[in-house]
Amino acid sequence: MDELCETLVVGQVSHHSIELSWNGEEKERRLGPPDNWTCFRLEKEDPRKCSFHEIYVGFNTQFTAEDLEPNTAYKFRLKSLAPSGGHLYSPVLTVSTAREPITGNDLHQTVKMNDKEQLIKVLQSGTVIVDVPDRLGFTPLMVAARRGYLSLVQVLMQYGADVNMKSSSGKDSLMLACFSGHLEVVRYLLECGASWTSTDRGGCCALHWAADGGHLPVLEYLLQDGCEVDVRDSLSLWTPLLRVSAVGGNTAVAALLISAGADINKQDKDGKTPLMVAVLNNHEELVKLLLENGADQHIKNEVMHLGPKQLYFKGPVSEVFLHLIFLHFKVHLSLRL
Repeated sequence: MDELCETLVVGQVSHHSIELSWNGEEKERRLGPPDNWTCFRLEKEDPRKCSFHEIYVGFNTQFTAEDLEPNTAYKFRLKSLAPSGGHLYSPVLTVSTAREPITGNDLHQTVKMNDKEQLIKVLQSGTVIVDVPDRLGFTPLMVAARRGYLSLVQVLMQYGADVNMKSSSGKDSLMLACFSGHLEVVRYLLECGASWTSTDRGGCCALHWAADGGHLPVLEYLLQDGCEVDVRDSLSLWTPLLRVSAVGGNTAVAALLISAGADINKQDKDGKTPLMVAVLNNHEELVKLLLENGADQHIKNEVMHLGPKQLYFKGPVSEVFLHLIFLHFKVHLSLRL
C-alpha cells in the first residue's frame, strides 16, 4: 500500500477558497472497471471537535475547498482507498486563506481615520478605485476635503482622484471644503483644476456654500480669485447675500459681500430683496446693516412691499425689532405665530 500514499499540493488560494491536488497516477489506477480504481477521500479538520470530516470523495485528483474564512489556517489530509480495501493517509497539510481584498470601505475608513500611510498602502494595492463613492455618494476626496485633511487630499489627487466629481446632490469637493472653512484645501483644489463656477443641483456654487458656512477667509479668497459676488443659484435666483438674508443672517458675511460689491437690492425670482428676506426671517442686526448700506425700502414685488401696509412675521420678534421696522417703514405690524 505504500504506492497509495499521496501528498497534497496547494494550488490557487484566495480569501475564501483553497485549491488542492494530488498525483494519483491516474493512468495506472484507472485501468479496467471503476471497481479497480483508487478512490480518494479529502478531509478537513474541524477545530472545535478536534477531528477530521469528509469534504470530498471520488476518483478526481483535484478539489477546491470553498466558503472559507479569510486569513484563516485550515488543515487537510487525503485518504487513499485501494480497490482491495486498504487505505493510507497523506501527511496533514496546513494552508491559510488570503486576507480579504481591500475594498472601497477600507479606503473610506482610512480617510476617516486620517491615516496617510495606510491610505498610500491601500491605493498602491491597485484593488480599489480612487473615486469609489460611499453609501451617501461621497468620494474619498470629498470626505477628505470636507474634513480638512490636506495631506490626504494631496495623496488622493496624486493617485488620480477626480477633483470635479460630484455627489448625488451635485456637490463637489471644493463646495464641501468651502462650507467647512478649510482654506488650505480650497487653495489646493483650485490649483488642481477645481472651479468655483461648478454648481450643484440647486445651482449653488462654491461661493454660496462658503457664505452658508460663514467662513470669512474662504469667502475673501474666492472673491480675490475672481468669483462673481452676485452669482445666482438656479432655483430661487439667490445671490450669496440673499442666502445670508434667508439662512442664518450672518452680518459679518453680509458685510464682506457688500464691501466686495454685492448688489444690496438684487431681487430673486419672486422679486424679493435681501432686505425683504431679512425682515421676513427676523434678522434684526442684518436689517440694520442693510439699511445702513443703502438698502432700498421702496422696492416692491407681487406679494410684499415695505410700505404702509401689514407685514407678517414667521414667529416672535423683539420690541426693538418692531420699533426698528416701524421707524424705517412706517408700517402696521401683525404677528403670525
